[in-house]
Amino acid sequence: QVQPVESGGGLVQAGGSLTLSCSVSGGTFVGDDMVAWYRQAPGKEREVIATITWDDGSRHYTDSVRGRFTINRNYHENRTFLRMNGLSVENTAVYYCSVKGGSVVYWGQGTQVTVSS
Repeated sequence: QVQPVESGGGLVQAGGSLTLSCSVSGGTFVGDDMVAWYRQAPGKEREVIATITWDDGSRHYTDSVRGRFTINRNYHENRTFLRMNGLSVENTAVYYCSVKGGSVVYWGQGTQVTVSS
């Protein structure tokens, strides 16, 4: 069973940075797998914020994070990263990694990011 595993969340002051990581237990990223980072703030729906395709590295961002967040992949470590700069209190949320391989989507358990003012 493929299981994405997130790490790197925590408490950070407004204006600070964090880097989240997503690896896969029970498997590896392959070919045209698409890795997506979502977040869900308290009382809000889960929203996609960044995606990357494993093989060609094509990236997409939602408007609210473009220019501040960067998604990358590391073949050697077989993991993806989400670098988040310029964090604000509004970015407080649980951040989830999902991996889409073919028609199947696998979800991680999420990692909490809390931004203090």
